[in-house]
Amino acid sequence: MAAPNPIFGILLLILSSWSLSGLDASGKWIMGAGASLVLLCWVRYTVHLGLILMITLPSKGLSVLRIRYPGLQMLRGTVALVGTFTFFTALHYLPQAEATAINFLSPLLMLAVAPWVLKEPMRISRWVAAATGFAGVLIIIRPSSGLDMVGVAWGLTTACLFAVQHIVTRKLALDDAFSTLIWGGITGSVLSAVLVPFHWQDISGILAGFDLTQWLILLSTGFWGGLGHLLQIQAYQRAPASMLAPFLYLQIVSAATLGWLVWGHFPDALTWLGIAIICSSGIVIGIMEWRRQAHG
Repeated sequence: MAAPNPIFGILLLILSSWSLSGLDASGKWIMGAGASLVLLCWVRYTVHLGLILMITLPSKGLSVLRIRYPGLQMLRGTVALVGTFTFFTALHYLPQAEATAINFLSPLLMLAVAPWVLKEPMRISRWVAAATGFAGVLIIIRPSSGLDMVGVAWGLTTACLFAVQHIVTRKLALDDAFSTLIWGGITGSVLSAVLVPFHWQDISGILAGFDLTQWLILLSTGFWGGLGHLLQIQAYQRAPASMLAPFLYLQIVSAATLGWLVWGHFPDALTWLGIAIICSSGIVIGIMEWRRQAHG
């Protein structure tokens, strides 16, 4: 276990948000260059898995592959893969900042259903936070926003899937975080590889036409994803989750910055209002949950 260092933990989490936004931007860009969704997810998970194994096996050995709940690990990996498919589909239709903001509805949804699926106490504050966050989403996707409603539907689907992923991850708290990360990569790479033969004719044609830059950006999706999750784990090993929770929402900043630099899109004032409402509801409920835990 790493020595506690809250400031360093916050820095690592911020770097993680930039890495994960790099994954989203790379995936959106390479799809625009002609890569299919199956190819993107296959490469993303395979490179991710290779990177994580290269880093963890030398220090932790094969013991890192031992897990207590294989069924739940497979479920989590499957839901994460499907969520990756739906999120990149949403990114195909939506600007990066807006798609990311909609996705931040997922932890609020998880808290709202926690009394039934996690047997946690029923709290009005969680439902209010979820409703407030959804109000922020409604501002973002308002009719005058010009957003593609197909992309919005895929974005909301992704938020629901990632809420399920959060719930399963919570149930896997006794498994090592690196083990969960590895088994998520194994599940995602194997399941996406199963789909590749059915799309191989299209995939082979796409890859044959890629130049060096396109190959590097395609491969970078796995690098940014793996790096982002590794940095997250390192951050949580150095600082308490309650302290880090507000900084998770800084990914909106990295998403908006990359969306502006790569595609020239910057959210308007009303969209920023919706984003602020989502982030504020998440931060406030996070602080309330932390205070409840601190006071027993």
